[in-house]
Amino acid sequence: MGSRGGARGCWCMHWRLSIDEWMENKGEGNRTAMRALAESERPPGVVGYLDEDPVAWCGFGDRTDFPRMQRSALLKPVDDQPVIALTCLLLRKSHRGEGLLSAWITAVCDHLARTSMTRTVEAYPVDPSQGRRAGPDTAMTGLASAFRATGFTEVARPKHDRPVMRYRLP
Repeated sequence: MGSRGGARGCWCMHWRLSIDEWMENKGEGNRTAMRALAESERPPGVVGYLDEDPVAWCGFGDRTDFPRMQRSALLKPVDDQPVIALTCLLLRKSHRGEGLLSAWITAVCDHLARTSMTRTVEAYPVDPSQGRRAGPDTAMTGLASAFRATGFTEVARPKHDRPVMRYRLP
């Protein structure tokens, strides 16, 4: 996630903590919290490699692992179906714009198909309109076009640029 832990010292803790906790821990505190999660029995995500070079990260977990998401008017659960929530997708800056995002999403889903009992994956990408580019604070959840290209379908749209998308693992 680079020296700053993705966007603004997040270390993929944005949805796991209250806003007050996240701000208090911003930077090193969030890094320490993510390290503890990474050392636990249930991994909080997966690192993607190109050859031997780490170039991607995807944060995920059971939707109930993300209390801030549960309370969000934008990303609250659309139903009570158990899902694996993909909360953060990050490609190293040097590899963005190379068409790797769809391949990364496919690789994450392949990993989850082998390792998870839950068969539905849910994502919360941004869907920029009118040729606009997504900024780093909104693109952290991925781009809707990349999810569509990998077979995800839209199940809700709580905001004009924020679909909720799902994929059924084989």
